[in-house]
Amino acid sequence: MIELLESGLVYRNPKPHRRSIHAWHPTLVVGEQGNLLAAFDLAEAVESDDYRTYLSRSDDNGQTWSSPARFFADENDRLQRHSVRLSRMSDGSVIAMGSRRYLESDDEDVFNRETFGTKPAEWILLRSRDEGQSWEGPKVAQFPFSGPFEVCHAIVELTDGRWLLPTSILRQWDGSTPHGLKAIALVSADQGQTWTEFIDVLDASAQGWIHFESSLVQLPDGRLLSVSWAFDDKTGTSRPLPYAISNDGKTYGPAQPTGLNGETSKLLSLGDNYVFCVYRRYDQPGLWGNLARIEGDQWVNLEEAPLWQGTESRMFGQQASADELSALAFGFPQPHLLPDGNVMIVFWCREDCVHNIRWLRVTVQP
Repeated sequence: MIELLESGLVYRNPKPHRRSIHAWHPTLVVGEQGNLLAAFDLAEAVESDDYRTYLSRSDDNGQTWSSPARFFADENDRLQRHSVRLSRMSDGSVIAMGSRRYLESDDEDVFNRETFGTKPAEWILLRSRDEGQSWEGPKVAQFPFSGPFEVCHAIVELTDGRWLLPTSILRQWDGSTPHGLKAIALVSADQGQTWTEFIDVLDASAQGWIHFESSLVQLPDGRLLSVSWAFDDKTGTSRPLPYAISNDGKTYGPAQPTGLNGETSKLLSLGDNYVFCVYRRYDQPGLWGNLARIEGDQWVNLEEAPLWQGTESRMFGQQASADELSALAFGFPQPHLLPDGNVMIVFWCREDCVHNIRWLRVTVQP
């Protein structure tokens, strides 16, 4: 049911002996002709002050990619971190949305090592009507509260026209949690002009768990399906991957177990209520794929297979959580359906001490 066909690189620092350039957090959009546009973050280090998003494209099914080009710059560029995610909308436009934070100094960390908190950032939205050749924006988005929010997902356009931005609420810098630690979806009813509502997706605050890198898809019957990395804040280790379902697109039912021992994960709907989940396992090394079927409200696992087994990487609970998070060796998988019916997955991974963006082409047969 799951077969890896081939693998390649979107980006790897061509001269690591000359300069330090690492890559993280890719997203991908597939054009009408099968052309590919990828966005990913480049920086000297995972929390350095040059951390920003770049674009690269391929017109030959991922065999070759253009050199990364800066997404955008502004007059305060020197002390700015930004990271955005791409999604294709039903009208053919490409939307980029993510966060931008201006730094007070060039040695400012992303996470507070003592509290595992972070600072709020402004959120920006850009739109392209020509396959990412030019962009309108950035426009600063206003949310119902300031967060801080995790940049973990591209916008999801629902069949009723609403845009959902899956995210998670993180701790504030001082460790406080005025809005709880939970996975939510911010809602726009006017194509990103305003964001006045949010939906609670997964909330394990009572258990002391944090939700990271949630994923959300709409099933063919209109329901919403979400999964999220569940992190036990007390032990510094991860819990089995939970899922939740929304029948009305506005409220979610209780969390239930997928049966997968996964951390970061992303979903792809394959039709007929089949879903493909790509995730980093914490009980075995590597990036894995799992084919499941949603039968009623039940997640039924059908088959799983390793897709990439470059190294072991997980949260061990042996050091400060912020340090272990920064030291992860791969993650943020993004599966997309190609015109030929195969699945293209992009993710970041560390190989020979360099963080790359790698792609996998996989066939998945329900």
